[in-house]
Amino acid sequence: MARMPGLTRILLPALLAFVALATTSARANDNEPFPQIVVSGQGSAELAPDMALLQLTVTREADTARAALDASSSAMVQVIKALREQGIAERDLQTGNFSIQPKYVYPPQKSQGENQPPRIVGYTVRNGLDVRVRDLGKLGAIMDQSVTLGVNEGGNILFTNDDPSAAIEQARNRAVKDAMAKARTLAAAAGVKLGKVLEISEQSYSPAPAPMMRSKMMMADAAEAVPVAAGESSYEVTVNLSWAIDQ
Repeated sequence: MARMPGLTRILLPALLAFVALATTSARANDNEPFPQIVVSGQGSAELAPDMALLQLTVTREADTARAALDASSSAMVQVIKALREQGIAERDLQTGNFSIQPKYVYPPQKSQGENQPPRIVGYTVRNGLDVRVRDLGKLGAIMDQSVTLGVNEGGNILFTNDDPSAAIEQARNRAVKDAMAKARTLAAAAGVKLGKVLEISEQSYSPAPAPMMRSKMMMADAAEAVPVAAGESSYEVTVNLSWAIDQ
């Protein structure tokens, strides 16, 4: 069969133009906004705490790092011994925020001549201990006894739960229901119908540490245990959901 070069030259540009037009049209459709409804829902659940995370620190100062370390270590040994006697398990005791810092004196600046460099005049040793207290009835007594034995810094308490999964699940369900109610309201107001769910994401929030007043931590000669109010722990969940609009 004979070739028809003239016809090929006519049809080929037309074919290429059609392909380019189809590709441009597809890209334009891809760039068109997809009709959808996006909302956020919030849910929370309260739970009485059954555990407290306590931060205790022994701080000592001395002329030498050795002397400061010995004094800090001696006090911390007594604190840990007392905590064990209170029934605190080894897995609930963890050393943290240990540091040895020099103390400097800065000579006054001279108007003329060279300034003298700072001079070390002593050392500060901080030995921190993170404690999980699973019996909240002992928390006040533990704090009071720890101060008596040498704790002189810290006092941050986080009331929490050993297993908050049930409360978080309840908060999650409430957050989803809240988001669905909002989406239905928006769809009804706009006169459209909700289609399939396109995306779901979640953010969870746990209770934050509640700092104690340092003055209470310094009550070494208190006649009674430090008063402590546990209250309730609130677990919050935020969910983001998007629905297609059924048109």
